[in-house]
Amino acid sequence: MNLTENIWHEYHLRLASFIRTKVSEDMLDDILQDVYMKIHTRLDSLKDDTKIESWLYQITRNTIIDHYRSRQKSEQLADWIEQPRPEEEDAIMKELSSCLESMIHKLPEKYRNAVQMSEIDNKPQKEVAEIEGISLTGAKSRVQRGRGLLKGVLYDCCQFEINKKNQIISYTQKEQDCKFC
Repeated sequence: MNLTENIWHEYHLRLASFIRTKVSEDMLDDILQDVYMKIHTRLDSLKDDTKIESWLYQITRNTIIDHYRSRQKSEQLADWIEQPRPEEEDAIMKELSSCLESMIHKLPEKYRNAVQMSEIDNKPQKEVAEIEGISLTGAKSRVQRGRGLLKGVLYDCCQFEINKKNQIISYTQKEQDCKFC
């Protein structure tokens, strides 16, 4: 069985369910077929197999958006395509922030301290370097590595929907009993 067939067997129902929430039932099969054509023709562009699920959902979202854009210009785009309003962004950030604190506490101490001071306490990285007794380059490195570790924990816990501006527009927990959220 090739990779495209494996993807079909593993993700077909989930992608169909996702598409069903965004379009009318009569368009489901057409869009799903377009999605799998894109997956098949672009499979070589997937650089990291561990990110296959987010890659599949991104192709699916883009295909749905293309569907709405191809319709008559007089029709209004679906609400979910538009960017979240500031109050929605605030709500998403507040929800995620409540999870972040416990995630930060699980980081190794040197990264935890750097992220806490830089990102939570809003201290300049120069001040982080002075407090930690390390060079500015060392502080920048710790903050970046801490952010990377934190990002990994976040992606292990949640599935994010990110727009072209790299902003989180929605998320869902991968597991209901996430130890952080």
